[in-house]
Amino acid sequence: MRLISMNLKKKRTMGAKLSHMKGIGLKDIFGIEMPAIAEFSTGEVMGHSADRLAASFNVSRLEQDEYALRSHDLADKATKAGLLSDVLTVKIPGKAEKISTDNLIRVSTLEKVSKNKPAFIKPNGTVTAANSSALTDGASACLVMREDKALALGLKPKAYLRQFSYVARDPKDQLLLGPSYATEKVLRLAGLSKNDIDVWEFHEAFAGQILAVLKALESESFCKNYIGMSEAFGSIPMEKFNAWGGSLSLGHPFGATGVRLTTMAANRMIAEDGQFAVLAACAAGGHAVGHLLERYPS
Repeated sequence: MRLISMNLKKKRTMGAKLSHMKGIGLKDIFGIEMPAIAEFSTGEVMGHSADRLAASFNVSRLEQDEYALRSHDLADKATKAGLLSDVLTVKIPGKAEKISTDNLIRVSTLEKVSKNKPAFIKPNGTVTAANSSALTDGASACLVMREDKALALGLKPKAYLRQFSYVARDPKDQLLLGPSYATEKVLRLAGLSKNDIDVWEFHEAFAGQILAVLKALESESFCKNYIGMSEAFGSIPMEKFNAWGGSLSLGHPFGATGVRLTTMAANRMIAEDGQFAVLAACAAGGHAVGHLLERYPS
């Protein structure tokens, strides 16, 4: 019944909706709990948090739409170039066609995505379906072990996990802003600066969220008053940032994105001949994680 109710949203006309619900009474759907991406500690849907965060950092609707287009365009190019080679082919029960590539990638135009209406704060919000990561299904796996054990088993490592950081912020006002704190912390713990980093991989929950994180790191006031730095962290070179697409275009299966970020960062270091990679992601409860990877020598 939950699946039927969820698919109802995909029906565009009243006739299609009525046909979809044919034979189902109110008693069948009464009390069904529909899935929602809501923060457990505040009850607020994450899209609302993203909209407020974007407004707080003056991230415009145009900036969000342009960033979302970038994510899809880069993911499309990476797929066609064969760079996402670690995506496995899967067979869906009841479906004849197998899935061998991420099927959320949509190369579009600014004209098309700008027609999307606000999804959460109406009518003046800036977060839409087009500039948000989609609800999707997926799984990931990553083998982690000591170097000597890997070599003894005849395995070739891709990267070292050199450092990690975890942070937690106020889930009401800074629910999705944690990556800015985690990024500074993991580099500080590692004794490195942003100029040492060749590859950046951040989880794109919403275009407004990721742009707010980047603007926070560029803000001297934010870095001094909230992170405790003596100056602004500075701008991250966008040519090094999520260069093969991100969660906006590849999807965000809960519990799988962390490994997707890790493996993509490792693969990018190899493909781009880089040494260090930083990855960061926000999470429920105002939490965030930051990792520092180093490429395994060839």
